[in-house]
Parts: sequence; C-alpha cells; structure tokens
Amino acid sequence: MSTDFKEVIRKMVIPQHIKDIINGGAKIIIPETKKQLFDMALGGPDNDTYESIFTVNGKEIKEANVVKCKNGIAVNFDDITMRRRDPNSMVIADELPTDKPTHIERFGTPFEPIRQETFEWLKSQEELVILPFYSGNEDMKLGYASIAIVPGNAAFFATMIAELQGFIPATKVPNFFKPKAIIYVAPPFRHIHYEGKQVVVHNRLYDMQEVFSYNLYPGPSAKKGVYSILLHIGEQEGWVTLHASTVKIVTPYELELTIMHEGASGGGKSEMTEPFHREEDGRLLLATNTVSGEKILVNIADTSTLYPITDDMALAGTSLQNKSGKLVIADAEFGWFLRVDHIQHYGTDPELEEATIHPKEPMIFLNESAVPGSTCLLWDHIEDEPGKACPNPRVIMPRTFKKNIVEGTGEVDIRSFGVRTPPTTMDRPNYGIIGMFHVLPPALAWIWRLVAPRGYANPSILDNSSSAMSMKSEGVGSYWPFATGKKVDQANLLLEQIVNTPETRYILIPNQYIGCFKVGFAGQWATREYLSRRGGMKYKKSALEPSRCSLLGYSPKSVKIDGNEIPTGLLRVNTQARVGNEAYDIGAKMLTDFFKEQLKQFDTPELSPLGHDIIQVVLNDGTVEDYFDLIPIL
Repeated sequence: MSTDFKEVIRKMVIPQHIKDIINGGAKIIIPETKKQLFDMALGGPDNDTYESIFTVNGKEIKEANVVKCKNGIAVNFDDITMRRRDPNSMVIADELPTDKPTHIERFGTPFEPIRQETFEWLKSQEELVILPFYSGNEDMKLGYASIAIVPGNAAFFATMIAELQGFIPATKVPNFFKPKAIIYVAPPFRHIHYEGKQVVVHNRLYDMQEVFSYNLYPGPSAKKGVYSILLHIGEQEGWVTLHASTVKIVTPYELELTIMHEGASGGGKSEMTEPFHREEDGRLLLATNTVSGEKILVNIADTSTLYPITDDMALAGTSLQNKSGKLVIADAEFGWFLRVDHIQHYGTDPELEEATIHPKEPMIFLNESAVPGSTCLLWDHIEDEPGKACPNPRVIMPRTFKKNIVEGTGEVDIRSFGVRTPPTTMDRPNYGIIGMFHVLPPALAWIWRLVAPRGYANPSILDNSSSAMSMKSEGVGSYWPFATGKKVDQANLLLEQIVNTPETRYILIPNQYIGCFKVGFAGQWATREYLSRRGGMKYKKSALEPSRCSLLGYSPKSVKIDGNEIPTGLLRVNTQARVGNEAYDIGAKMLTDFFKEQLKQFDTPELSPLGHDIIQVVLNDGTVEDYFDLIPIL
C-alpha cells in the first residue's frame, strides 16, 4: 500500500470491517483518471482482451470477456442469464420494515455468516479497486458519499460504476468522506450460495446501506443498486427518486414544454428524449395495420429541439421544490444506460450512432459483438443462441455526450406514463386498448403509478413466464423492484407529491401496439410533438370525452399535428373496425381485473385517507369524474 493511498484512506470515515479489508494484504488501487479505469478493465494498458475468471470450489469460471475497441470496451457475459436484469434479484438481509423477500425467507439461512465470508474473500484477493463516488447529484446537494469495493479481476465493473455514477479521483476525495453506501462485489458467491442466479443482497444499517453484488451484470447493482440507495435515503427524508426520463421541448414556434416520462423498463423512457425516426421521405411512420398492412404516415416538417434532463432516475428531493406548483427534478446519474435493441442497422438513430462511433472519450458497450481493434457498432448485437439476438444490448453514455443536455433542474409540465401494449383485435382481444394518449386526472395518475404494468414483451429483464403477453406489475412508480422498504410508504410519498404539485398534468401513453396497429414508439413521439405545439396540457373538458374504460381517463376528441388529422381509431381504439366495442370491453376487463387485484395490497391502515378513497373508486368501478372529483385538476 502506497503512502499516497494511505493519505486518501485517512480522509475517509469508514467502519472497522472496511479498514480490515483494506489492510488484508491485497494491492489497493483508488483510480485517479478515466484512462486508468479503462486500462484496469482490460487487465493492463497493453492488453486488447481480458477474461474475468474466478475460481469456485477449485474450478475456474469465466464470468465475462472484455475487448478493447477503437471507441471503447465491449463487455460480454458467457451466461445468457447475466445479460439482463433478473427482477427477483433483490433480497433483504436486515430486520427493518420491508415487503421484499428477506434472505432467510428465500434461502432459509441468515445472511450474516455469508456477509463475513464475503469480507474474508475480499481480504484474500490479490488486488482490490476502491472506487469513491456520490450516489445522486452532488451539484444539487443531493449527492451521498459512497464507495465500491471490487476485485481486480472484475475491474471492468468498477469502470461501469464510474461511467454510470461518476467517481471521485483519489487526489480529490474530500476530508471526512463518510460513506452512506458501500457496494461489495464478490461474483463467486452466486455459484457457491445462490445456484448461479443473479442475487443482490441489501443490508440497511443505522447510518449506512450495504449492497452485496454477487453478479457482474451492472443492472441490479451498479445502476439499480444505487437507485435503491437513493430510494432508502428519500424514504427517511420524505422524497422520491422517480423512474423517469425528462426532456424540455422547444418547438419551431418557440413554445417550451417539459415532459417527464415514467414507466417500467421498456416503457419508452429513453425514447422520449430521442428525435423521432423518419422514413426516407422524411415522414413519421405513425402506425401500420397488422392485418391489412395499411400505413399511417405523418408529415412533421419542422421538428422541435430536444433538451434532455434525465434518462432513468429523476431526483425529486424536497430541497429542489419551489413555489411554481410544478414538480422539480434533477438527474441522479452521471451516465445513461441506454438500451439499443431498436437499432438494427445503420441510420436508425444518426445522433446516437455518431456519438458512439466517434465518441469524445472511450465508452462501454454490453451485449454487442466486437473484436480487438474494431469499432463497436450499436446494431451488431450478440446472439443468445444461433439466429436469436440478445434483446438487451446496451451502451453507457456519459450524459455530457448528449446534445443540448440540461444541467441543473427541470420544472415538469407533464408527467406521462408509458406502458407496453400487445396487438388487439376482435379475433384476439387483449389489453392493447389504450389510445395514442389519454389525459388522466391526478387521482387516476396515482393509480397508474401504483400498479405500474410492466406490459407486453419487455426486452430489459428476464421473464420466464409462459406468455410474454401476460400483464405483470412493476409496482409503485415502476421503481418498486429497486426499493427496499414497504410499498405503502412509497405509495403515500407519491400521492403527497402529486397533491403538492397541482400545476403538473398527467397523461398515459402506450407503445408497441394501439389496437391492431403496430406503432412502436411513434405514438409517443407524435404525442410529444403535438402537446408541445399546443402549448401544454390545460385542456377544457369540452375538448375531451371520458374513455370507454374509466381507468384510461379522458380521450381527446381530435388531434391535429401540423395539419395532419390523427385517425379517430388511434385515439379511441373501440372505433377501429378490427376491434369494436366487444373486443375493447374484453381488454378493459383484463385491465380492470388486474388493477383491482394489484391494489388490494395497498388497502391497509398505513395508507393515507385520500389514498383509500381513490382505491375505492377503482374497486367500485367508478367513473372518470369520480377520480377527477377527488383531486379536481385537469
């Protein structure tokens, strides 16, 4: 251990067991530069490939392969179950209130012996990377001191944390740096104790949260693990980190509108901040009839300018809120974990392709094919099996690489909620009955955030269900998979937030299918262009009509974008000739039954009285007006 390193450690206020790990004999590295991190990821500056191998019960297991490319490094996992986040990866080790499975409930053993075994294993490593960083946004005074302890032969994982969360160079670690969170990385333990599954164990101590990452896919730990840290801190302080992208839109007519788009993974968050994808003739392909092949194209000559604010994690700390009556948010991330499964060939997303092919600095790619010295290309996805591409290719993009990025905060005019919907016809009725967008009363918007349907064919997570069409709940704001506490506490925080921001409005947007029409994310892009051009969301009721399914709030009577009238069937799905009222009502019942079943768990004494009243409207098949009357804002 070098003198310089000891000086850095002396600045930290760390518990004794961390000191014991650091003094255990391993070579300790606290990185100073991004280049040093990328060199370590490859096992040294002269390497162009590196295999992350661990010994488990005398047998060598390769966890990942790292390749040096012209534009960064590509990381790939041999085990295909490590290429996507397992939604059941979280377990709780402590005895604080939680609705999540505890370690002893799921595995039948207490965690403390494994915790101590993890510490001993870390002490035994030849090399450890200690990465200081802030969870959250230090510039907005919502950054929380954190460190990651990573074995040297998985240094690429530390590099991914640094790209996602930022890091503090060794010489800039401040005095009295006291971590509120620590991530421990010990990949062999998933094989030794957890049957090879993705497992991330959370241990909430009095003044610190420990996150034990027993797998190397960054989703459940380097990214969502930090999200869990922020949710736990916010729960103690009375605020929420929302699962949302945010973008300020400036129209060709100089109107401004800020939309925050929430939803489960695959719900269109990253797409909300992207330019829409034009056809060769410049038009937007809004919808394709899956039965007849009919295409609906929209000519939007002058598109709006997009100013992204957040991609996935939006801090809504109480210290940010002001007297505007609108929700105020700030980005919780240094880098954005962008899924690029939609990029199948060159020219799909020119802005993103250019940023990654010719980056300002090296980038990290996951689940992408690459050979040493090549340029890693976003559309060259690895295959999970012959002929079947991995559905979750990713790139970590530092937010500063994005064009027109907004630093600081954003005041939210509209909170939209995205849900993946399946194809729906009278021959195959389903819940794809949501029109291009619906206007939600605030009380109903809260209900959608409680249930947070994951929806159809989610590409970002492992799903072993018998049907990709089946609905599942992501739960509470769609961030429940990352929260460690109780659902009802988060539900109360979300409702309080909605009540306290009366100038922010709410909409619901589907993606993938609207009835029998394949839309992908085009409906979302068209809605964004339309609402920004009309100057926002303050509708007169005369311009709306209650949706046939009351859970869908109000439907706009008509929508016109740059002179293009949107077909009624894309606004009110029951009017589609291939859907009709009967199939629509079957889909509506699917939605309603699912919502009622999911909401029962919130109907507890701990829920606020207003929350009880709103849930009763759902259980009693209330009207849209019943929701409106409980929080009368539109």
